[in-house]
Amino acid sequence: MARILLVRHAPTPETGTRLTGRNPGVSLGEAGEEAALATSQVLAGLALQAVYSSPIERTLETACIVARPHGLSPILEPGLTEIDFGCWTGKDLDDLRHNEHWRTVQLNPARFRFPAGESFVEAQTRAVASVERITEDLGDGTAVAVSHSDVIKLVLAYYLGQPLDLFQRLRIAPASISDLRLEKNRPPWIGSINTLVLDR
Repeated sequence: MARILLVRHAPTPETGTRLTGRNPGVSLGEAGEEAALATSQVLAGLALQAVYSSPIERTLETACIVARPHGLSPILEPGLTEIDFGCWTGKDLDDLRHNEHWRTVQLNPARFRFPAGESFVEAQTRAVASVERITEDLGDGTAVAVSHSDVIKLVLAYYLGQPLDLFQRLRIAPASISDLRLEKNRPPWIGSINTLVLDR
């Protein structure tokens, strides 16, 4: 059985206030490094075969901190990257909540594509494909996959058999851990969702 621990990147100064998306140059601050370190300490006692990461700075920085106790270097996995929010990238979340399409994003995301960006359906398809590739490489081992809130929610919704339109009901906090188990010829199961290491 493959065990994939889905870790959301640790917080940045923009987390919770801005839709950072794929904007470059947004790194973990001091609080983010502290949160990533706390997560790495929880995972330090596990025998990890690999640490995979979205290629975006904040995820890669988190992955490096998580991988360090195991003597591993993160493996870049493009399918785990953040959703392409298109024209919404970099916008203040308070402003976006007044956008006419915000309700669709929250209640009917399966029908939405970000202007000049990606749809939730596309993001889920490529993220699940990444998880399947990781599973094939992993065999019966354990790996960490560091990604982004919506991407992790989309992956968990898929393996839960949850309609995409309900994926926003899941909560994935910064530096949290979700435990996914995959085995051939048996249903997937999820041991935990959004395990918090620090009180955030």
